[in-house]
Amino acid sequence: MQQDNLRIAMFQYSIVWEDKQENLNRVESQLTKEKPDADLLILPEMFTTGCSMSIKTLSEPNDGETINRVKQWAAFFGFAITGSFIAHEGDRFYNRAFFVTPDGEVFFYDKRHLFSIGLEHTVFSAGKEKLIVSYKGWNICVQICYDLRFPVWTRNVANGYDLLLYVANWPASRISSWNILLPARATENMAYVCGVNRVGADKFNIKHNGYSSLYDMKGNLLAGFKPEEEGIKVTNISLETLRELRENFPVWKDADFFEIFHKTPLVLGNSYL
Repeated sequence: MQQDNLRIAMFQYSIVWEDKQENLNRVESQLTKEKPDADLLILPEMFTTGCSMSIKTLSEPNDGETINRVKQWAAFFGFAITGSFIAHEGDRFYNRAFFVTPDGEVFFYDKRHLFSIGLEHTVFSAGKEKLIVSYKGWNICVQICYDLRFPVWTRNVANGYDLLLYVANWPASRISSWNILLPARATENMAYVCGVNRVGADKFNIKHNGYSSLYDMKGNLLAGFKPEEEGIKVTNISLETLRELRENFPVWKDADFFEIFHKTPLVLGNSYL
């Protein structure tokens, strides 16, 4: 059933390093306390562990504890939930986003662009497929953190999605790029864009100051968090408003069509690009 207004809940908080139970309990406690009136709740990247590479102790299958808890929350509170966790399939490991609906449907997306500077590519396998979920009449694309820097992968071809989501652990040292790229993606793709980041420091004292935010299709800020702020914020977005702009200013019709081929890593000397 199509729903014009979609209520987006952004949950920005400090993730406890590699403590899955503490983070699961913390999220559940906050949801129970606030009971946000929302259709979709967005959590940060690796919301139960932080951006750890301790894959052998922290990874889970798709039907493990994390997804089962998220399914319980979605059913109980009546909204869809998205975020990411450390997943394994056979001998491969993934930074895997999930989109869980209140009726128990689960969709997955594996992070396409691995952060080679941080050696993420040495631990995780890259995803090869986009995820666009149809939910309440909205087409929603889910991506993860570093994907934000790659506009070709994000390109909205023929208005394939209405809302683009980024779940992230984006560091404070590069937050200016986050604040530039989110509205840029909204403007160039004529879609709502929402990025949810964490706050707090990880084991390596890498600081995160949040700036979770929601932009409309013109790149206007609809809602955002102050630096270091924790909590849940709910904002409405309108599908009718989006469609009116796409009809009255149809720049999407002049966009390029293209195919994306699976990339081969480029190695220069001892560097991985």
